Amino acid sequence: MELPEILFNPLVRGILGICLMSAIFLGAMAAVWFERKLSADIQQRYGPMRTGPHGLLQLVADAIKLFTKEDIIPRNADRLLFVAAPIMMMGSVFLMLVALPFGAIIINGDTYPIAATDMDISILYIEAVSAISIIGIFMVAYSSNNKYSLLGAFRNFARMIGYEVPLGITIVSVAIMAGSLNIVEIAQAQHPLWFIFKQPIGFIVFFIALMADMGRLPFDQNESEEELIAGWITEYTGMRFGLGFFAEYIHLILGSMLVVLLFLGGWNLPAVLTSNNVLGIILPTVFFLLKVVLVMLFIIMLRWAVPRFRIDQVVDISWKKLLPLALLNLGWVIALGLLGV
Repeated sequence: MELPEILFNPLVRGILGICLMSAIFLGAMAAVWFERKLSADIQQRYGPMRTGPHGLLQLVADAIKLFTKEDIIPRNADRLLFVAAPIMMMGSVFLMLVALPFGAIIINGDTYPIAATDMDISILYIEAVSAISIIGIFMVAYSSNNKYSLLGAFRNFARMIGYEVPLGITIVSVAIMAGSLNIVEIAQAQHPLWFIFKQPIGFIVFFIALMADMGRLPFDQNESEEELIAGWITEYTGMRFGLGFFAEYIHLILGSMLVVLLFLGGWNLPAVLTSNNVLGIILPTVFFLLKVVLVMLFIIMLRWAVPRFRIDQVVDISWKKLLPLALLNLGWVIALGLLGV
């Protein structure tokens, strides 16, 4: 059996899916470590600065703390929804993982994406299943019987409804330019020129809307400590809190991958670098992951450099600024298409 046939074997795809799942969990742990280390260095927190070499043992200490904390369910909580909510949030992550490529192998000029499956409408699928996490957040808030949690969930709804519109329009713009809804073909269509250079306004709109979609600062109003204690996750303890926290970091990684796949050229490299079969197997994936890490580090750094917006400012930015810009970008893409550029 030749290598391309092996890559499409269902058993190999299954093993690949498990490996990708493990890789994403390790990546999320690395993101947690880096963010805690960075914040500790800025705010002089002793734990992540001094627990083990470079604070690495702080992750072990955190895990022990989360696993040994008492599992508390509020007296009047809806127990079924309260217990099932983390499953819904993690389910959204796993469903996204199915369609996202983690790089590619190039053999004799042919590209084989490293993904559990290859769908014709993968970008629409990813956009749809990513929204499932909001259902899990609302399940947590509603079942907690806590007004701060419910306010946090409604803030999350307001933010997501507002930002999903410009986010969706920019994704449609990218799909029109690539002539495909398949995220692998969208990445390949950026050879040799990345879409960030063809539609810079679309990139800015997509990046800001993605930040809001992930709930990263300055868009984390649903968890703002000053107003809502911890928002939707106030009543969660132990590993329930840990799973919700972890799902946010996995969304951060998957969001960074989307930025690279849609606007930063994916794994594309000059043919001279991938004409060798050995280099073609290694270099595209390394190049892709390097870009993902850089985007992720930028998002983490941004958290410690900007203040949080008020909820009314968040709504204004979405409907009065990002939406018109997203429509302008869509018109620009259509004009380029009509001109044959």
